[in-house]
Amino acid sequence: MNAESRIQTTAGRLARLGFADAARAGRLLDGLGPEAAGDMGLLTALVGAADPDLALTSLSRLAERDPGVLGAMRADPGLRARLVGVLGLSAALGEHVVRHPGHWKALEGEQALQRPPERDVRAALLESVGADPADPEPRAPRGGTEVMSALRVAYRGRLLHLAARDVTGAASFSQVTAELSGLAGAALEAALAIARAEVPEGADARLAVIGMGKCGARELNYISDVDVVFVAEPREGVDETKGLQAATRLAQAMMRACSASTPEGALWEVDAALRPEGKAGPLVRTMASHLAYYRRWAKTWEFQALLKARPVAGDLELGGEYVAAVDEMVWQSSARDHFVEDVQAMRRRVEAHIRAGEADRQIKLGPGGLRDIEFAVQLLQLVHGRTDALLRRRATLPALAALSRGGYVGRDDAKALAEAYIFLRKVEHLMQLHNLRRTHVLPEDEAGLRRIGRALGMTVDPVGEFTTRWKRHAMEARRLHEKLFYRPLLQAVARLPGDEARLTAAAATARLSALGYADPDGALRHIAALTSGVTRRAAIQRTLLPVMLGWFADAPDPDAGLLGFRQVSDKLGTTPWYLRLLRDETAAAERMARLLGTSRYATGLLLHAPDAVAMLGSEAELAARPKEALAGELAASVRRHAEDAEAAVDAVRALRRRELLRIAVAGLVGGAGVDEVGRALSELNDVTIQAALDAATHKVAVERRGPLPTRFTVIAMGRLGGYECSYGSDADVMFVHAPVEGAGEKDATDAAHAVANELRRLLARPAPDPPLHIDPDLRPEGRQGPLVRSLSSYAAYYRRWSSPWESQALLRARYSAGDAALGAEFMALIEPLRHPPGGIGEDAVREIRRLKARMEAERLPRGADPLLHTKLGRGGLADVEWPAQLIQLRHAYAVPGLRTTRTLAALRAAAEAGLLAEPDEEVLAEAWRFASRVRDAIMLVRGRAGDSIPADVRERAMIARALGYPPDGSEDFVEDYRRATRRARAVTERVFYGAD
Repeated sequence: MNAESRIQTTAGRLARLGFADAARAGRLLDGLGPEAAGDMGLLTALVGAADPDLALTSLSRLAERDPGVLGAMRADPGLRARLVGVLGLSAALGEHVVRHPGHWKALEGEQALQRPPERDVRAALLESVGADPADPEPRAPRGGTEVMSALRVAYRGRLLHLAARDVTGAASFSQVTAELSGLAGAALEAALAIARAEVPEGADARLAVIGMGKCGARELNYISDVDVVFVAEPREGVDETKGLQAATRLAQAMMRACSASTPEGALWEVDAALRPEGKAGPLVRTMASHLAYYRRWAKTWEFQALLKARPVAGDLELGGEYVAAVDEMVWQSSARDHFVEDVQAMRRRVEAHIRAGEADRQIKLGPGGLRDIEFAVQLLQLVHGRTDALLRRRATLPALAALSRGGYVGRDDAKALAEAYIFLRKVEHLMQLHNLRRTHVLPEDEAGLRRIGRALGMTVDPVGEFTTRWKRHAMEARRLHEKLFYRPLLQAVARLPGDEARLTAAAATARLSALGYADPDGALRHIAALTSGVTRRAAIQRTLLPVMLGWFADAPDPDAGLLGFRQVSDKLGTTPWYLRLLRDETAAAERMARLLGTSRYATGLLLHAPDAVAMLGSEAELAARPKEALAGELAASVRRHAEDAEAAVDAVRALRRRELLRIAVAGLVGGAGVDEVGRALSELNDVTIQAALDAATHKVAVERRGPLPTRFTVIAMGRLGGYECSYGSDADVMFVHAPVEGAGEKDATDAAHAVANELRRLLARPAPDPPLHIDPDLRPEGRQGPLVRSLSSYAAYYRRWSSPWESQALLRARYSAGDAALGAEFMALIEPLRHPPGGIGEDAVREIRRLKARMEAERLPRGADPLLHTKLGRGGLADVEWPAQLIQLRHAYAVPGLRTTRTLAALRAAAEAGLLAEPDEEVLAEAWRFASRVRDAIMLVRGRAGDSIPADVRERAMIARALGYPPDGSEDFVEDYRRATRRARAVTERVFYGAD
């Protein structure tokens, strides 16, 4: 094979191995000599580098300067891996080692794997500028470019040693950032030694350099501005002005020693913009001046910055005093007005100032970038760290771990944030190492992305795999940032007074009493039971309770709210999702507080089904479920217990309880109107009756040992028929059956009676779930008549005996459950009775008016105030419903819109047909809604049904609060009710009774 063919073959092999310029790589390998060209270990190391071409180029240049490096690499595989790893990643460090070929020897042997102590690094950098490390205030013998260059050479030598351990995995991410921070502190100390040589008068002052940002938190990047604040005190006997002037010149010289351009380049910028007043303020201040500024003028972001403050160079004793002095201000800063909102606004401003075209490549400032994670962690620290000293950590990852241990962030969320943070920081390091330049923007070129992907161990498709992982981490970081950073609970915790946030016993009784707790001692016992101990559950409760106590106080009954919360918390025990839901979904916690502090009815439902707390976290979960979905779920439950009717209906009632809670929550805190609540309750009763009917029918059929000899249907009446049920409504129904062909009348009737009785029994059995009482008293002949009639029996009765009140009752009749075809036949049968052709006559009108007057005189309970009885009182429900029904009986034959079972729909149709004046319709509808809301509120608040607004002042106030009135709005509520019903009664007198 000739030389040209051999070169082409080698180039092809190198191209397949990953070299971009294979021909050039072949020439460079040949240039390293025959031993190197045949060294498979070297070739393997080069191929494994992030950028094989870059690694080979830098190695070739280094070998020209020091040929001994090749033999050393063959003898020490560890040296080979470390050196090639760095050279394949960092062109800048490759340039450095070529300029200073002796530095590669730091990567040999065991020393290359050891992390040097910070004191040794500090000593080495001081010695590089000729200063004595043992001197308390080291001074370089001279200043100038030469000594600054020496500092840069020594610094980069140390950087090379660290990068080699980083690239090969010998140093963890946290070790790398801590070592970079220590190296930066040592460089600042050496720069200060250079400054002392240039500014002899600097001896007139003590100067402390306070590291801020990542340097202060020991989480520095490879290349970053090093944020500092300077604190000085004049020496004893030195005028303060003179001392500060000297300290200022010393600080300026120190900054120059780091940032000045030399033949060896610059280290990095020293940025003092985080000082009081920023760049407009003095570079150096005394301790007293700093503290005065922070107490009076500091903005929220300045306390956020001080969270990471740490003395890093100069007078460390003075620096320690400074950090201790500002520390308490930092951890009390969240009590400032609008603190949380200010931090959130700052994050939005940072995001808004990203350069055009960079947002989708910014791993620091962009959405899902490092700032998203850092801001979320810092905000949570500052808000909760006011009372929890364990959160007072400077660095992001330790702080995140503390937040997770304390229960402020879920374990999974903390794990995902930590993984995203470490991934993004590693990418940041890889980008910066390439040219030792400060950058946070991902490269656009494929070669740059490939280098990063390969450095992260992605070899099959480095660009695609890296892009996918980056976007996944960024998306998760953004999601969790928005979840945690904009958590409303933060504002609530931040606004708490310090003593309440700590939940200390001191003055707690008075505090709770002032909040409105009637039994503050009992409240303290509940608080202690919930928060004592060192469990994660107790820690989360300590976070939640200060805020929830305020929410309970805003509810009608704070004591009941706190008691209910303890009872639910005890029932759910260590269920992991429960407290996590309340902590992470503030709307759920607030809804729960409002619910427990308002409604004994809802509290009772929740205590028997505590898992239902989960629905409080979602608006969608509070919406009434479609009737078809409910029917399907209940039917499936009955099928699962097909052979045990009691068990089947127990399961049905348990599901009904859950839905009752959903409706109650929607009505109390979800904004559902009385119309929506009435329809949801009525449809829930329909499907409950159907499921119980299925169970009862199956049981009777089994007992009879054969299919039933009759079809059976349930007709809804009254409020159930009008889709106007309240929480305490019975289910008014009529039972209809029709014997199947060939069945005997008596056998069919007996079977139908058995089904009806079993249905009623199953739904009324004692159980922890609310019963559904079936009331069949609106049937023909009332309680004196048969419980069940056949369709033909109903037809015969209505032909012969039907009275006006029965026609009126049938206005609300509709099919509810059972045989739908039979239900349709029944509805057809009664159509002429409830919507009589030509309308009812005047005799019937007089009879209905007489019945209404008699009801007002006889049925109002003894002692009830007729002005405050929501059902039978003046202007109450009956005063609205009877006029609507009278209009229906007189005109429905001619006005299709009146053929409805719903009161408000009938009123609207009457107004649209000109049978009722629009203002009258509005007055009647307002009174009906008001009375219905009051009845619902009575049931929700007291836990038992009632028709009268209670005389008890406390109960009345709680009902008013449940209806949305302010704490002192009880009298306004009663007056509003009286006004609405007084106007309705006037309309009823005129429309129903025909009074002028």
